[in-house]
Amino acid sequence: MSAPIHKTQNWTSADYDMIIDVRSPAEFADDHIPGAVNMPVMSNDERAEIGTLHKQESAFIARKRGAAIAARNIASHIDSVLSDKPAGFTPLIHCWRGGQRSRAFAHICSEIGWSCYLLEGGYKYYRRAVLSGLENFPGDMTFIIISGRTGNAKTALLAELAAQGGQILDLEEAAAHRGSLLGALPNAPQPSQRLFESRLYQQLHGLSSEKPIFVESESSRIGEVQIPRDIWKKMGTASQITIETPRPARAAFLMAGYDHLMRDETAIRKLISGMGLRLGADRVAHWQSLLDGRDWTMLAMDILEHHYDPAYDRSVSKHDREQISIVRQEDCSAECLTKTATKVFALTASIG
Repeated sequence: MSAPIHKTQNWTSADYDMIIDVRSPAEFADDHIPGAVNMPVMSNDERAEIGTLHKQESAFIARKRGAAIAARNIASHIDSVLSDKPAGFTPLIHCWRGGQRSRAFAHICSEIGWSCYLLEGGYKYYRRAVLSGLENFPGDMTFIIISGRTGNAKTALLAELAAQGGQILDLEEAAAHRGSLLGALPNAPQPSQRLFESRLYQQLHGLSSEKPIFVESESSRIGEVQIPRDIWKKMGTASQITIETPRPARAAFLMAGYDHLMRDETAIRKLISGMGLRLGADRVAHWQSLLDGRDWTMLAMDILEHHYDPAYDRSVSKHDREQISIVRQEDCSAECLTKTATKVFALTASIG
């Protein structure tokens, strides 16, 4: 006996055993509900093939070919990813707009005996909710900006604040990028703009407006993704706490965090060359000579002094932020970050 198929507008992953996104891999890569598993009813090439048949042949021929492809792919997913699922398995299934692909998948799962849920409106409904949420969430929340020049370990400080019970919005984690010219992460491509926004929505959705939310000061663009307009506006007028650390300690922290660039000098040489238009050939030549001599400490110090620090100061000066306090730390060690986090909590205890 087949199990029921329910329609729902709830995509909270905790309410289902699995969220199954049956769209093509390309659609899934562009954006998806966090935690969803991609089980495409059609591959990228198969989806393109059906579209061509629909245009050049007929809707009937396209549907017949599509049904054959879908049946084979769904059978493959049941034989592999879903092979160990018990009788009480309850998945949420969706496609682009809640149409044929998700219904076909759900029908077969229902015949197996699994009670399925179909997301009404599919991904498009979810995407509208994300955009609405990003527009409305920031208005109810109090942001505290953690500011400070590059190398102050602000991202690590956010993690320490979270470990001590604080609320954070980690923009760099969502963007898979450290937010600077050298900020690309090894073996971790950035998400699309849509997926970046989905990740931010997921973070914001779990936060309370009753306590402040700590956010690292960033440019409006983090690598190739743009901070959503309403979050960016909120950041521009939020109060800030500035972290100050001596430049040698910041240089040491950067060398530890960017050690992958020391193993791939081609990348850093290319980036250094790209700074020549603004800083001049002499400065770039000096950096190249430090790189030739593998004098990483002086290179990091000089790049901070002549590139990162002035750029960060210019960026921060564009905002109309109230300065809560300046917190000075000796270095970026775990011990110092714990002390800094304690000071930050003390400074913001009455804010909420």
